[in-house]
Amino acid sequence: QVQLVESGGGLVQPGGSLRLSCAASGLLFTSYNMNWYRQAPGKQHELVAGVTTGGTTNYADSVKGRFTISRDNAKNTVYLQMNSLKPEDTAVYYCNAKYFVRSYWGQGTQVTVSS
Repeated sequence: QVQLVESGGGLVQPGGSLRLSCAASGLLFTSYNMNWYRQAPGKQHELVAGVTTGGTTNYADSVKGRFTISRDNAKNTVYLQMNSLKPEDTAVYYCNAKYFVRSYWGQGTQVTVSS
């Protein structure tokens, strides 16, 4: 049974930082590309950042230079370091594991950026 468990969300002031974690189990972690998506109320699901099995990263234009995705294969965990947070970053953030047509999702963690 595949499980992706996100943690690290919360309330932060504009300009602050958070680090999200996603612990994976029940899958061969090193075979999966790992992604972070987010969905804000009334908006579409958005790919925020991804890291391939080989460590190549990609980012949405809206977060480039502020967010950093990384993976620790020894811990079966992917991280999203979020700096210089803005109110428009407020959303539920979801971890995604993808291997060809296989795709698994976490339950999501709420990030709220507000003063």
